[in-house]
Amino acid sequence: MQLDSSGLQVLSPEECLGLLSTTPIGRIVFTDRALPAVQPVNFHLDGHSIVIRTSIGSKLAAATRHAIVAFEADQFDTELHTGWSVTAVGHARAVTDPTEINRLTALPLTTWAPGSRDHYIVVEAEQISGRRIISPHLNGNGTPSPCSAQR
Repeated sequence: MQLDSSGLQVLSPEECLGLLSTTPIGRIVFTDRALPAVQPVNFHLDGHSIVIRTSIGSKLAAATRHAIVAFEADQFDTELHTGWSVTAVGHARAVTDPTEINRLTALPLTTWAPGSRDHYIVVEAEQISGRRIISPHLNGNGTPSPCSAQR
């Protein structure tokens, strides 16, 4: 297990993709009028691609066309003090090909926000990294260590 300078476990790209596939909500980071913007989105991981549904006239749809964006998803357990965070960086593109739209429509990607969401943005994960916080009170398999059970 590789640790970074802060003592966090460094995740492999395969581990990062595996974790991204387990959660439906992430945050996309893009530029809006020359300033950084972050927006929560529901998504689906399709291979190495992050698929997001939005409305065609949304600020997100306009800002991400042919742009380099960052995407982050995470999951934490505040009681056990464990969790993970994964960040992907890549080019975003609007999907316009009818065949690809039909394929993406069949993905298990439901929108949580109200209104029509029939525009797809695909972020190709060109760089991916992640970290996991492992509680010192747990063994590597997530069970309490003998030291923490005696406290």
